[in-house]
Amino acid sequence: MESSKRIVSTKTVGKKRINDQKWSYPFLLPAVLAVCAIVVIPFVIGIYYSFTKWDGISVSTFVGLENFKRILSDKEFMHSLWFTIKFSVVTVALINLVGLGLALIVTKGFRGSTILRTVFFMPNLIGGLILGFIWQFVFVKAFSAIGTAVGIEALNGWLSTPTTGFWGMVLMVVWQYAGYIMVIYVAFLQGVDESLLEAASLDGASEWQQMLQIKLPMIRPAFTISLFMSLSFCFKIYDQNLALTSGGPFKSTTMVAMDIVNTAFSQREMGLAQAKGMVFFLILTIISVTQVFLSSRKEVEV
Repeated sequence: MESSKRIVSTKTVGKKRINDQKWSYPFLLPAVLAVCAIVVIPFVIGIYYSFTKWDGISVSTFVGLENFKRILSDKEFMHSLWFTIKFSVVTVALINLVGLGLALIVTKGFRGSTILRTVFFMPNLIGGLILGFIWQFVFVKAFSAIGTAVGIEALNGWLSTPTTGFWGMVLMVVWQYAGYIMVIYVAFLQGVDESLLEAASLDGASEWQQMLQIKLPMIRPAFTISLFMSLSFCFKIYDQNLALTSGGPFKSTTMVAMDIVNTAFSQREMGLAQAKGMVFFLILTIISVTQVFLSSRKEVEV
């Protein structure tokens, strides 16, 4: 009798918990409304404006696919798109390499590793504009002073050429985001079963072999997440680009986000800027979905 009562009471509690879930929906409503108001509705309106000619003030005029045709012949946009892709490929690779390297270092368990994690993560807390101005001072003033003192002319005017401007952007963004990606790798490395590493060590496997054969295969979900997040970081960069090089010299380091903003607010062509945004969104979606699909196929289930 007592056992049957327990079963009945358990079922009753379970039903109550299931029925109580309906009370969670009113709490979700403000967040849903906020997302719709800030993201969904502006996105839908933006799709409409991409097919119009509009300066942001006067009445918009529907022009069909004219804006998208103009994009194909817009050399500045194509250059900024190519620069963004090239920049993202190099930066994403370096961010993940540096982040993984830092994660392997701080998970060794030595004294002070916790402090190092904090130090490596801190650059991510600095705002993009402030970070850009800091690195601009480093490249322009500090490098120039070092170059003059040492006699290395290559350090003078570091941001004055397209090549050095490109690598200046890469260095700044890697420095900012590597610590953030490190945290993701640390979380997965700490989840690796120590018994597997001990067994491999007893079998004579070196630390390098343990990392290649055990750690890296088991943290492949971390690669999927880190690659996706670093891709989204790099493709959407605007404030760092504005503060460090402002697209110069001669718009050689202008990224897509900056080109879209300039089209909208400097040239006052909101419709064309919105069309560029739609094209950029489609490209970024295709790249991100492809990356997640290819990365997730190689994940190892533990």
